[in-house]
Amino acid sequence: MAIRMPRIIKKFSTAGDVPKGHFVVYVGEKQKKRFLIPISFLSQPLFQDLLSRAEEEFGFDHPMGGVTIPCSEDFFVDLTSCLRK
Repeated sequence: MAIRMPRIIKKFSTAGDVPKGHFVVYVGEKQKKRFLIPISFLSQPLFQDLLSRAEEEFGFDHPMGGVTIPCSEDFFVDLTSCLRK
């Protein structure tokens, strides 16, 4: 007789709360704030510049689980507002 255990892995998964078509970035100078970004931003030259800066500063090691963007939160919010238009 086998006992069925409910699947609880998804409940604790960090990727489980990211909707399809989005990815996580962390932004901020001292305190890092988590943002969900649509993958369509990856084709935007302004966002690609930010990713290049992130690569230069942090390489590909992102211990928080998402890409860390090296800019102020205000700058990032302004930039993403322009990209959403």
